[in-house]
Amino acid sequence: MIQHRTMLKVADNSGAKVLQVIHIFGGSKRKFGYLGDVLNCVVKQAIPTGQVKTGEIVKVVVVRTRKETKRKDSSYIKFSDNAGVVIDNAKDKNPRGTRIFGPIAREVRDRGFNKIASMAIEVL
Repeated sequence: MIQHRTMLKVADNSGAKVLQVIHIFGGSKRKFGYLGDVLNCVVKQAIPTGQVKTGEIVKVVVVRTRKETKRKDSSYIKFSDNAGVVIDNAKDKNPRGTRIFGPIAREVRDRGFNKIASMAIEVL
């Protein structure tokens, strides 16, 4: 469950380290983002040699949340941090980085982010 002003870790090598959520796409009254949702974020910390710079506004897909998520088979999935992957835009769904760090949720692949799922080490 990600909401406005939540700080996210970055799970790729785009150059960003910490992101802050400024908008959740999906309607003007939408308050929370879940696994596989696209968010608008501002980069709070970045490495100096990365593709993404500090202060840049980027689109991000949520790949891990601390809040548990119920699945169709009545099981729950929960991670130890809130993390996202920086993408080009919501239509192409291509990541800006070339590697994905850590596990990602199966819901990300189900939402159509197949390239992110294929680059990840582990899909839970």
